[in-house]
Amino acid sequence: MMATLAALSGGLKRRALPPRHYLLAAVVVAWVLIWLFVRGRDTLALGGAELTPLHTRINEASEVIDNGRNENPLFLYFINYIRLFLDESVGFVQALISQPSFGRPVPVIGWLGVVALTTAVALLYGNRKVALLTVVGFASFGLLGLWEESMDTLALTLAAVVLSLLIGIPLGVWAGVSDRFNRVVTPVLDFMQTMPTFVYLAPLTLFFLIGPASATVATIIYAVPPAIRITAHGIREVQPSILEASTSLGSTPWQSLSKVRLPLAKQTIVVGVNQTIMAALSMATIAALIDAPGLGKTVLKALETLDVGTAFNAGLAIVIMAIVLDRVTSAAGRRVEVANRAGQAQSPNRRRIEVAAVLGVAGVLAYLSHIYVWAAEFPSEANLGSYVRRGADSASQWVQDSLVTYTDAFKNFITHTLLNPFEALLTGSPWWLFGLVVIAFAAILANVRVVLVCAVSIGILVGLGLWQDSMVTLASTLVATVLVMILGVVLGVWMGRSERVDQVLRPVLDAGQTMPAFVYLVPILGLFGATRFTAIIAAVVYAAPVAIKLTADGIRGVSASTVEAATAAGSNTWQLISKVQLPMARTAVTLATSQGLIYVLAMVVVGGLVGAGALGYDVVAGFSQLQLRGKGLAAGVAIVVLGIMLERITRAAARRADNAAHGGH
Repeated sequence: MMATLAALSGGLKRRALPPRHYLLAAVVVAWVLIWLFVRGRDTLALGGAELTPLHTRINEASEVIDNGRNENPLFLYFINYIRLFLDESVGFVQALISQPSFGRPVPVIGWLGVVALTTAVALLYGNRKVALLTVVGFASFGLLGLWEESMDTLALTLAAVVLSLLIGIPLGVWAGVSDRFNRVVTPVLDFMQTMPTFVYLAPLTLFFLIGPASATVATIIYAVPPAIRITAHGIREVQPSILEASTSLGSTPWQSLSKVRLPLAKQTIVVGVNQTIMAALSMATIAALIDAPGLGKTVLKALETLDVGTAFNAGLAIVIMAIVLDRVTSAAGRRVEVANRAGQAQSPNRRRIEVAAVLGVAGVLAYLSHIYVWAAEFPSEANLGSYVRRGADSASQWVQDSLVTYTDAFKNFITHTLLNPFEALLTGSPWWLFGLVVIAFAAILANVRVVLVCAVSIGILVGLGLWQDSMVTLASTLVATVLVMILGVVLGVWMGRSERVDQVLRPVLDAGQTMPAFVYLVPILGLFGATRFTAIIAAVVYAAPVAIKLTADGIRGVSASTVEAATAAGSNTWQLISKVQLPMARTAVTLATSQGLIYVLAMVVVGGLVGAGALGYDVVAGFSQLQLRGKGLAAGVAIVVLGIMLERITRAAARRADNAAHGGH
């Protein structure tokens, strides 16, 4: 005890900053001083409609691909068949639940049948509360006047989820049983999950054209990693003693997998299904940029015309769908957990009767929706969407009129104290000066490998011809990350120190992490209008939950004995937080910064839809204007390069913090 108090007392005294902090400060000071003399030189500025030779060559290559689509063997015998299969898969699900099909003016299953079948699934695999939520949730799609759009989104999501699970679960099982394959696939999954979602879209349209096929492939790429990761985790978590017992009884490897590992990993796999569904829904809405059907297209058109009411109405439908799908799959996971703990919860005969009764009722209602128009088309008299749109428009106008003093003051404060100085420093620095600063940071915080990665990244950004836009995007990303970490530390410390606060905030943060990125733009747009500041605040709201939760977990991870010893040594609350808990949680805080950067970068790009400009606008313009396709593709690569560079530096800083926490320095 005395040793602990002595060590703690030493830690509470003011200590000199580690040498690397001095070095980082010296680099920043030198950067600013040099900038004062060379600003505006070698900044590689490029106008909005200007193209570099690289962009022109990419445009020409795109035209060659387009012209050879029906002649190139790769397209004729491979890509075109994949595109046809994916288009038909999505089209088939749409024919079932959303679009007129098979010579009928309505889908095969109307609104009443869809509500009945989804409620049956929720009741059989969840519980009555989730079933009631499903009824209310799906009925609300019709009440909002967005039944067809909602079913289009659901069709794309379901098609992508099925294909993602067909790919992800077998690969996850393989990664779970094979260390070699796990080592190979993990870096690939890391790269896929850190790459901003926008980046998937542009290259895919070259091969699969705009439409459901490209949207499905993009959604699969985004949704497969959680299926693989979580399935592999479930397989690996099976206790070795159980596997040894199975082997000693003569089980073959296949029997051990099918009879032991997979059943015991079933609950974890259901969690993977949940995460796959949520990822697919998020990407299915963003894929509206490449003409994916559904609610995302409604939100996109509304954002382009700054129609807050319509955007809010469609965004509300997306939120409702995300909540329903999340609750149903989460309830299924809890049911599996209860069944695993309690054994057979009810007799097989009773379960069969229950299943037969529920499916029988759902089948009758689905049949009615097939043959009667009233059960097929949602009643237009029940459409409340116009009221929701008008209410959202009025609320947005009232907020902008009534709170304009406060919102403008906040916007101007952040803009003039953070954003403008950051942007002036980054965009006004010569490219070689910024490159030297980044390399110096990497050398101080990381190792030679990260230095090389940063040097190559700087070279690629210069070669892409989008240096100025990259610096503007980076400035917005850094400002948003600063705001995210302020929220993350303040609320994370509060959550970590108070169980009651954690119980209140954590469900809100969990819900926030399930929402597609598009949704965050709508209320912020209504509050601040279409400006680059809107994109920054939306990015903060999008990234804050993960930073807050990681910080809270780090604070809670500080041992109770250490906190008690600090209190016994006479520390007040502020000293306890600043001198003990935050320093001991610095690994978690650094990880929160790293994750916050990645989330912010993804969302700042989405903000290109509401006036953020820079790389986000370049990507969006590349979708809509053929002459800017090459520039848009280059912007997508620039986003990836920025993400890799930032992620490598922050990850190295996190490792250094972890080593210091365990080694004392």
